Amino acid sequence: MGVPLRDLVHPSPLALSELKGRKLSLDAYNMLYQFLASIRQPDGEPFTDGSGRVTSHLVGLLYRTASLLENGVLPVYVFDGKPSDLKAGTLRKRALAKERAARAWEEALAAGDLEKARRKAAGTSRLTPEMVSDARLLLDGLGVPHLLAPSEGEAQAVHMAQQGRVWSAASEDYDTLLFGTPRLVRGLGASRGSQTTLELLETPRLLEELGISQDELILLGLLVGTDFNEGVRGIGPKKALKLVREHRGLEATVRSLGLDPEPFQTVFDLFRSPPVTDGYELRWRRPDLAQVEAFLVKEHGFDPARVSRALQRIPPEAPSPGSQMSLEAFSGGSP
Repeated sequence: MGVPLRDLVHPSPLALSELKGRKLSLDAYNMLYQFLASIRQPDGEPFTDGSGRVTSHLVGLLYRTASLLENGVLPVYVFDGKPSDLKAGTLRKRALAKERAARAWEEALAAGDLEKARRKAAGTSRLTPEMVSDARLLLDGLGVPHLLAPSEGEAQAVHMAQQGRVWSAASEDYDTLLFGTPRLVRGLGASRGSQTTLELLETPRLLEELGISQDELILLGLLVGTDFNEGVRGIGPKKALKLVREHRGLEATVRSLGLDPEPFQTVFDLFRSPPVTDGYELRWRRPDLAQVEAFLVKEHGFDPARVSRALQRIPPEAPSPGSQMSLEAFSGGSP
């Protein structure tokens, strides 16, 4: 979900090949949900193993990570920790939306409309703790770093970009801009090949184009609605921008609408100072072929030839098996 800012932003095209040698912090949940929604059978059922465990997210994670490494991109996946209490309303709405999608999926199947069934099935995607654990085990085998955020994964990904530990955060959610990322790369979850066109948003440039500050961008998002608040009825992105420009400040803007600023201030403070951690280390290793094959082929029934071909895409100049190489040594010290 996230804040709907598409009408206000003007991203620059970015080829995947232009990210060669760059380190990116990826919003892991955001990407895994993309895989769960898109990697499905013709009737909308997710792919599963012989025990009925969903594997669509592992299929996407394997091939997408191999593609990134093949193109010289160094990803680090950031997983959500404990969700903020402010997100409870959004989580309830998502649960209800999944229930509605499940009913529509069943109705479409009963009617024999497979195209509609597959489309509706995408909205039923659920990511369980077991699925997250499996994703992290696969990343271990692939030699790719990952970490658990104290709370919101995208907030931690932004923090890493602000520190200069990575070049950019990567997510489909525009909330990432409100958290203050210097750069945002969109479209990475669906990228295919080195000439894939992604979207790059540079926050300083965006703020200059809109004629507002970072704090005012957060306020704009709060008026429209984020994952942490519903926003103001009847106010879209363009109207919110006009209000922010006119009143210059959270309290004055919110009071001009006849509303109490306090709930808005609480969400504003979350975007300005989210829970994040500095207690992480980024290291990339050569994939452990035996570990990956045991996990995907023996445990989850993946085709060994397909797994082998995916692993062969990862460059041979990676560190030797069993060794570790620091983030700086692996890619020349530049994020």
